[in-house]
Amino acid sequence: MQPAAPFTRQHGAPPFTAAVLHGGPGAAGEAAPVAQELAARGFGVLEPWQSETSVEGQISELRHQLETACAAPVVLIGLSWGAWLACLLAARHPHLAAKLVLAGCPPFEARFAAQIDAVRQARLRPAERQELTALLGGSGMETPAGLARAVQLLDQAEACAPLPDLPPPQISFDRGIFQSVRAEAAELRRSGVLLREAARIRCPVIVLHGDQDPHPAAGVRQPLRKALPGLRFRLLRRCGHKPWIETHARADFFQALEDALAPA
Repeated sequence: MQPAAPFTRQHGAPPFTAAVLHGGPGAAGEAAPVAQELAARGFGVLEPWQSETSVEGQISELRHQLETACAAPVVLIGLSWGAWLACLLAARHPHLAAKLVLAGCPPFEARFAAQIDAVRQARLRPAERQELTALLGGSGMETPAGLARAVQLLDQAEACAPLPDLPPPQISFDRGIFQSVRAEAAELRRSGVLLREAARIRCPVIVLHGDQDPHPAAGVRQPLRKALPGLRFRLLRRCGHKPWIETHARADFFQALEDALAPA
């Protein structure tokens, strides 16, 4: 598996008809399990790693990665922050996006975001809450052990029934990207710019969202349906923030991705 362009990994054989965008922001490598599973099912998949420290920089970087590595347009599969990035890329560069699949998408309006932390914290014991807060706010995630523990606690707070035997992805976490892009993205949401950009999307958009995801489904479904009347929204039962790790939703999630990638 050789890099197709800077910060891009290839899974499967060409043609590369899909790209899986990681979350975080700054959690490069998180998308690998999804890309690897799709490759095992016969699809050529790109896994771009985002290295820029601004939203505009990441949009430009992703454009370069796609134009370099494949014959556009492709199906963009965005995970968490990657779902927003997919929307922004498709709005700005419609020739690159054949279809969007948004999984674990954050809400598009700030009023829906207030409950996310409360739901996460309710699923953790007090000592675990303190530990996760310290890891997210300090420097602990810069070590492999600290990063693994943070991912474990986040999955505990965000998952419904995760499969016990899945190997954890090898994530390359960048705190600088996490802090700067996250703050800028939050302002795009607060100001309404994010939703206005989403309204410019012209390709089909499919949302796959867990019914137990701390990110409220209504915060994705309601704003996007107003902006994109043709939106296809599917609520995955007994599923948290990452459908690909869920015992009950994993099969349905990957079947939905296969359906999205099937030739028209």
